[in-house]
Amino acid sequence: MVAALTGFAPDDCPRLVVKIGSSLLVAEDGTVRRDWLATLVGEMAERQRAGQKIILVSSGAIAFGARLLGLEGGGRKSLDDAQAAAAAGQIALSQCWAELLGAHDLRAAQILVTLGDLEDRRRYLNAAATLDRLLRLDAVPLINENDSVATEEIRFGDNDRLAARIGQAARADGIVLLSDVAGLYSADPRRDETAELIRSVETIDARIGAMAAGASTMGSGGMASKVEAARIATAAGMPLAIISGQQDAPLTAFAESGIGTIFTAERAPSAREAWMAGRLTAAGRITIDGGAARALRDGNSLLPAGVTGLSGAFGRGDVVDIADEDGTIIARGLAEYDSEATQKIMGRKTGELEAILGYAPRPALVHRNHMVFL
Repeated sequence: MVAALTGFAPDDCPRLVVKIGSSLLVAEDGTVRRDWLATLVGEMAERQRAGQKIILVSSGAIAFGARLLGLEGGGRKSLDDAQAAAAAGQIALSQCWAELLGAHDLRAAQILVTLGDLEDRRRYLNAAATLDRLLRLDAVPLINENDSVATEEIRFGDNDRLAARIGQAARADGIVLLSDVAGLYSADPRRDETAELIRSVETIDARIGAMAAGASTMGSGGMASKVEAARIATAAGMPLAIISGQQDAPLTAFAESGIGTIFTAERAPSAREAWMAGRLTAAGRITIDGGAARALRDGNSLLPAGVTGLSGAFGRGDVVDIADEDGTIIARGLAEYDSEATQKIMGRKTGELEAILGYAPRPALVHRNHMVFL
């Protein structure tokens, strides 16, 4: 397969996450592009018969539901409209998936999740167990954000990042984001004819972030959300590909042509490290000085003496971000003290802590064994 030459062959992934965006799944008039979808399901069925397990992350419920309910603006004129459209559209969308998969003797199993389901450790592990059981039963998990109850403040906001988090929970070997463009370009190809397709990305830096411009006309995500999804996936040891879904049987087309953008994976971290690194929220932020930042990079724990500021209200065991003097988040970890105690001991030497707190203290604010670099 040509795709293997680029460093990531989805065909070779025992567990693969495939995300389909709204603009591919739902036509401009709000109807499902059923003929195109049938070609995708057909190639998925072949892969399932060959032993591959596929998890689907499907957008389109709001766009589909807006047509069913006669809502203007694609169902996105207000939060109430979006939630109502999602409630109506999700039923119709899941029925469509079930029918198409059922024609190939595949069983669909729907899971609707919220941000909190994957940010809370216990609920995340429950979701992971459900996904694992469904895959071992040869079902096809159909995932979407529960937009009927999600709010602007507490939501993924796009299914690209959701796909990356689901990939972590399912212990997937790779992720494919089907897009309305062929991948990440050096500039917006719809406005700049000289834009070049970036075939492979090893490091997601400021230059790559600057290229992530342009947005889908129907969905909630754009290239920026896809690059952020790649950041989450690769940090968890999963390669991610952005490929075009404009043609029939897009997975086969990519396998034959290799045209797309592949983000290569970093080392595979522990399961808990991957969960922490992929979180979209943190209970608080601890700012540290340059000396503490260097100490962390050398493999040391975070001590109170290096802390220069903090924000947020967090308890012991909560996930906190650790930022350097420039405000860049460099690490994330589990707090050994709550925010009230941290406020008292920040900037103080270890020998002073017992007198300040009134009890024998733990030496670190965040232990190196409970920390992951971003």
